[in-house]
Parts: sequence; C-alpha cells; structure tokens
Amino acid sequence: MTGRADVVVVGGGHNGLVAAAYLARAGLTTVVCERRGVTGGAAVSEHPFGPDFTVTSLSYVVSLLPPDLVRDLRLEQHGYHVFPQGPYFAPRADGRALRLPHDPAQRHAEIAKFSAADADAYPRYEAHLAGIGKVLGPLLEQIPPKLGSRRPPDLLRQARLLGSLRGLDERGAVDVTRLLTGSIADLIEEYFSSDAMLGLLSVSGVIGTWAGPRSAGTAYVMLHHHIGETDGAAGAWGFPRGGMGGVSNALARAARMFGAQIRTDAEVAQIRTSGGRVTGVTLANGEAIDAPLVVTTAHPQISFLRLLDPKELPDGFVADIRGWRSRSGTVKINLALDRLPVFTSNPEPEPQVYGGTIVLAESLDDIENAFQQAVAGRPAELPFADICIPSVFDDSLAPAGKHVMSMFTQWVPSGYADKPHEEELEAYADRVLARVERVAPGFTGSVLHRQVIGPHTMQEEYGLVGGNIFHGELSLGQMFHARPAAGYADLRTPVRGLYQAGSATHGGGGVTGIPGRNVVRQILADRRADRWRRRVPGSASRRAGA
Repeated sequence: MTGRADVVVVGGGHNGLVAAAYLARAGLTTVVCERRGVTGGAAVSEHPFGPDFTVTSLSYVVSLLPPDLVRDLRLEQHGYHVFPQGPYFAPRADGRALRLPHDPAQRHAEIAKFSAADADAYPRYEAHLAGIGKVLGPLLEQIPPKLGSRRPPDLLRQARLLGSLRGLDERGAVDVTRLLTGSIADLIEEYFSSDAMLGLLSVSGVIGTWAGPRSAGTAYVMLHHHIGETDGAAGAWGFPRGGMGGVSNALARAARMFGAQIRTDAEVAQIRTSGGRVTGVTLANGEAIDAPLVVTTAHPQISFLRLLDPKELPDGFVADIRGWRSRSGTVKINLALDRLPVFTSNPEPEPQVYGGTIVLAESLDDIENAFQQAVAGRPAELPFADICIPSVFDDSLAPAGKHVMSMFTQWVPSGYADKPHEEELEAYADRVLARVERVAPGFTGSVLHRQVIGPHTMQEEYGLVGGNIFHGELSLGQMFHARPAAGYADLRTPVRGLYQAGSATHGGGGVTGIPGRNVVRQILADRRADRWRRRVPGSASRRAGA
C-alpha cells in the first residue's frame, strides 16, 4: 500500500502532536505515525494496575507548555486542565520537615527552623534566579541561529540574538556564565548552609540527569525547571487532569480537529530519501507514505542512525549524533495506595503537604554519594525521590479513598539501559519505599500495587535511548546551538525536507511543546522562501552560490 500526505510526523509524543496540530491548522495534509498503541510518548497515562487506577508512567508534572500554545490549539476545550502544585515538603529521618510555603513570611519561618541565615538569604536567591530566568527563559522559545555561519541570513539572526541579550549588564553576563557552567552545589552554597536546604534545592539540578550536584552544568538544569509557567505563575508546576496523558489526549484532539490523521501501531521502519531530499516513510508493515516533508520527533540516534542510512548524512553530523550523550540512572516507581501516608513530622495531615512535591533528600552530600555509587556501577544505597500524589486533586485517577503516587528516583548505573536488571531494580525500589517508611511509619502497608520502570524499559518501550527523559543530557555542550548537532539547531537536517522536533532539539527537555511549534514555524518560513525563489528569476542560482 502507498499513501500520500503533505507531511508525515514520525512519533506521536507531545512534540509530534503539537507539530501535527499546527501543520494541519496551516492547511497541510498531515499524518502522524506512532509506534506504540497510544499517543503521548513519555507524557502518557496508563493502567498497569487495572482500570481503576490511572498512573502517569514517566513524565508527571507540567509547567513549560507555553500559555499561548495552549490558547492557539484551544487545549482547554479539549479537556486540558492543570491543578497548581503545592509547595515543597521534605520530611527528614529525625522527625522534622522542611517546608517551603508560597507565602513569604511562612516560608521564612519554616526555613529559620533550620537556619536563620538561610531564611534571610532565600529572597536574594529567588531574585537571582528570576533575573537570569528573564534573560534565558525567552531563548527557549527561539529557533537558535547558526553560530559561526557567515551567510548573511545567519549573521542577521545572530545579531538578533545579541539584541535579545541587551538587557544584560556586566554583572548579569557573569551571572549567566556562571550559572551555565557551574554546578547546582556552586550556586546554592553561595546562599545556604543547612543540610536541609542544600539537600532539597540540589534535587532540581540533577533530576533526570546523569550528573551529581557537584557536576558542572547542573545549575542550568535547575533553572530549566524554574522558568516554566502555570496559570501565569513563573516557576510553577501543576498536575494535569487525567495525568500527563490528559495533556497528550488534548493535543491529539486538537490535531484531529484541525484535520491531522493520527495513526497508532504504525511504526516507521525507514525515512526514505532520494537525491538528498526526503520522499516519505515506510512503515514496519511495508506500507509506504509518500511526502515531500517529514518531521521526526524520535530520539536523534533513532532518527539518524536507524531510520536513515548514516551514509546518506555528512560525516560531521553523524559524528555529533553518535557522540550525543544520553545517559541516565533514573527509576520511576508508580504506586497504588489504599490511604494517604501520615508523616511523623506532620501527624495531623495538612492538605498542602499532599498537594505539593514531597522530597526525600537529607543533604547535598547524600545525593552526591548516591550518584558516585551509580558511577561506580552500584545502585544507590540511599536513593533520593521526588514524590507527588496527584489523586488528591484529580479524583479520576483512583477509587474514592485510594490514591496513586508517583516517585521519580535516582540513581542506578547508566549501563542498566542495556539489560533489564529486574532483581536489582526491585531491591532498589524496596530501599526507596523503606526510606518513605522511615518518615511515614505504616506506609509500606498501604501499598496495593507497585510498578518499577528502569532505564531499560524507558529505552526499549518508550524510545528514550539510555533512559534519558530529555532525549539527551542538558549539559552546556548539548544546549542551544549545539542541540543536537553543529549547524542544525534550527530544526532542519542535512536532508532537504526532513526536519527534527524531538526533545533533543532546542526548547526540549520537559513537556514544552516548543520544538513542535518551532519546527512548524521553520517549515512555513522555508516554504515561503521557496515560493519567493521560484517567482524571482535567478534567485535559486544566487542562493546556490551563497
């Protein structure tokens, strides 16, 4: 069988669905081909414990999805709704807990229980991050220029980039440089000294990352999580109704409303090319879909080393993709509970505790030690965990009185992506639950069901090479104009008509939808330029000589 379309989108994750919606809205006949039986990629809700419980298998909170994207695609009319996430709550083995309420006075009082100096420093820390976020945040939504190119259009875009940084003074330029190159430990130790604050804040710098809090570049990872927006609140996160699959389902409905066709169980086996131009895709079942435009949202090592013959690509590009770092030691644990946990530090349960993020992190050194154990080839003896209970907001996720718990934990060795390591993962999960038991006695007795998803399952089932949730490490050498290869951060590829828009492109890492939207901007701009060249005699030859 052979079909035709204007555009084929490879992958039905959130970026693929965003791209499909915008492409269809622009009037292009668009087909999405998703390998799995459901759309959503890593932003998917599933039922591993039966129909009564809905869990978000991997990604579990939303923040970086731009509000104007939500408006453009009318997501709210398609069921998109976000419950704002509550404050941090970090219970400790000594029976105390660090809370970070939204109210400044209350937050100061809570931090002061551990350090008066830390409490006084927190507003300065927040102001420091906010200042850098105002500079770097808008860059997430831009298509990066080709730094180093001497072509006039690229020089113009480089000049525009410099213009967007005109608000930086000398001090601001140094602050940005230090944040991009430093560790989260370097950053927070300038402001805080208590183990409680250092442990809690360091988690945001290493979440989903193959790096410890003393590793260079982890300060930016923290900022990447800090600059999102929910309901107009910068740095806020939230739980989508129906789990993260609720986001993907709304995007799929929007794409279909605009006219896109979404096909599941439609694995792409090959991206076809001829004469340096894309011609379509061939599915695993042998079906061919011809198209002059293809957008791949798969991991770059899948897109360019498996779906394409690397011999068709420039050597330098292939070298960049082969060298793309996509390691991880993340383990996601999903639980069904018959009751909410009761923490020793919170004997009379407060709703805001359950509606926020519960963090198991005693100190920065504990987190660093956990990473170093994984680097040495051993699962962490004391894993940290970032815990949410979205069912306290969303009663569609569990039966009345029961709950689902999401535990995002680290680390196991990065080599666990190559084999299942089931016994080791179960023992690791036992240690995570035992850690909760220490701060919430009786917790383990409340667990009805348990799902443990390690790097191997993330890689083989969800297409996250190495188990990396960002499709590639958020290090300085893999950001902005270097994401994912030199000269191709503009979402184009060496193959004409083939574009990329996965989480490994700029703006990705988290459920942002930014690559999916930006790739459509690039496609439409290229189509306009092609039409102009066809109308103006000699423009094609002048371009060839540029």
